[in-house]
Amino acid sequence: MNKVFDTKFGLLFCGILLGGIAVALAITGNPQNMAFCIACFIRDMAGATKFHQAVVVQYFRPEIVGIVVGAFLVSLYSKEFKVTSGSSPLTRFLLGICIMILALVFLGCPLRMVIRMSAGDLNAYVGLLGFVVGNLCGGVFLKSNYQLAEAKKENAIQGYIFPIALIVFFILFITTNMFVRSESGPGSLHAPVILSIVVGLIFGAISQKARTCFGGSIRNIFFAKDISMFATIFGIFITLLIYNVLVGKFNPSFEGQPIAHNEHLYNLLSMFGVGVAVTLAGGCPLRQLVLAGQGGIDNVLTVLGMFFGAAIAHNFALASSANGTTAGGKTATFVCIGIVFVIGFANIKKAK
Repeated sequence: MNKVFDTKFGLLFCGILLGGIAVALAITGNPQNMAFCIACFIRDMAGATKFHQAVVVQYFRPEIVGIVVGAFLVSLYSKEFKVTSGSSPLTRFLLGICIMILALVFLGCPLRMVIRMSAGDLNAYVGLLGFVVGNLCGGVFLKSNYQLAEAKKENAIQGYIFPIALIVFFILFITTNMFVRSESGPGSLHAPVILSIVVGLIFGAISQKARTCFGGSIRNIFFAKDISMFATIFGIFITLLIYNVLVGKFNPSFEGQPIAHNEHLYNLLSMFGVGVAVTLAGGCPLRQLVLAGQGGIDNVLTVLGMFFGAAIAHNFALASSANGTTAGGKTATFVCIGIVFVIGFANIKKAK
């Protein structure tokens, strides 16, 4: 079975399955052109737990729970569950904050960028250009011997805490009214809970085995001359593209795209910053969730940083909307890019 995940065709098939999951969520209620967005869903969960008060983006997204728990279960089964911590946790937390703020200026993580591209959103292609350049810039840091502290092995029980905590929150979500739910806007649109958790588990399991990472796939093309990881991303894109064309939702334009804006400079700059940041953090938002599920305590800190970043973005009016960016969001874009570059240069180690 593992051989499937070592071939380009196997990884392409994984991407097709992941794209099919996004299609299923779009058909059954998730917001159009945002069927599966890690940044948006973590943002919604921050709202559901009252860390921000933006009433249109508050919903406890079962898909996030599913990704983490799916990766957790598969890594246990395949003996890839490895609990480590101590790799510059506060730096990773700060990178998580920057990733989220920048993603909410763009209005989507790299996964949603691909989903938007498949529907013809030309603004997402501007974001792609920034994301690719950002990954290449991050790759230059890596080649210059950028290193965070070395992670150390921890007691296995430490790795169970995050998945179990999410399971407990999910049970509370379906059995109580303790979480806030949007009555309008993107937060009010969602697939059935059971479907969301089931496909989330499958999405997490496949992503764990295929090592799906939007940033890593681009870096591997340019620095390792390897397109294997990109095959999964291409599979997601082509599946969604076919779906959008068949149902008449493919609309190539800059204008009128759902939950998107056409301020090209900030689409470019925000995703450039995301590209650099995910490289320095060791993975895109999806990859961070998967690594957190398979025992990476430092990746849990990155995820918590994204959660905290979502609260900052909405509490201080940094997040964009369909009407465009905000003054605070424009300033935050440059500040976050500056922070990411400081982290990059500060962690370049001299060769021994």
